[in-house]
Amino acid sequence: MKPLPFFFLICLLSSCANHGQLTFITKLPGKLKENSGIVSYQDSTAWFIEDNGNSDNIYKTDFNGKFIQQFDVKNGKNGDWEDLTKDKQSHLYIGDFGNNDNDRKDLLIYKLPNPEMEKGDKIGVERVKFSYPEQTDFPPKKAERVFDAEAFLHASDHLYIFTKNRTKPFSGETWIYKVPDSKGTYEAKLVGKIFLGDDWDTCQVTSADISPDGKTIVLLTYGKLWVLTDFTLDRLSDGTKKVIDLGVRTQLESICFINNKTLLLSDEERGDTGGNLYSYRLN
Repeated sequence: MKPLPFFFLICLLSSCANHGQLTFITKLPGKLKENSGIVSYQDSTAWFIEDNGNSDNIYKTDFNGKFIQQFDVKNGKNGDWEDLTKDKQSHLYIGDFGNNDNDRKDLLIYKLPNPEMEKGDKIGVERVKFSYPEQTDFPPKKAERVFDAEAFLHASDHLYIFTKNRTKPFSGETWIYKVPDSKGTYEAKLVGKIFLGDDWDTCQVTSADISPDGKTIVLLTYGKLWVLTDFTLDRLSDGTKKVIDLGVRTQLESICFINNKTLLLSDEERGDTGGNLYSYRLN
């Protein structure tokens, strides 16, 4: 029997891999091993960032895993970039609010123009600086470490931030803050708390997004998806919550809507897992 061509073998292995309920789209380029945020402006491409320790760049790829474009973010140092979102006017936002040790005093969000319309290889930013008024110690006691964040979304001229809970013992809550979407320095306003469960491994929020019609919010963790409906923005904890086990336990870090029912997801590469782009359709 003749050996199978290498490319065919790769496709076969990908199709046979366990992606749970996720639909495998493509392997992401090697420079996105530590991808941490995703936004899509078109049906067949997406923009990505990487987190702490990586370049101050945004990257565009297609759904075949082909690298298309990148921009250097001018005056936008990657302190710990953890999520991407966009608004109705197509501005792009980078959440530089990763705070594993809960000791940062320089949290901010970068506001960029629509990268689809920009020329050259550099893109400018505005800064939305913020702090959590509930945090008084840097770092706080381990039981109070709720001030890391890897997830946010844009709605009604504000950015809604969902914290990544690092408390010990684990309290299982994500705290929801909002800040205006315009240049300035703000105290973030606490607008709610949502209990996601007592499992440290699957109840820490790593990304979020809101559907184009504004009726559905999704919160991603390492293997699960929380779907929020019937909510008001400043009372999200009172909305209807549904949890979906995605059937995988890779390091899922990024999620975005491409329409009201279809999601894109990606995970970091860890050993022989991850580094992929997926889709998932909500029922």
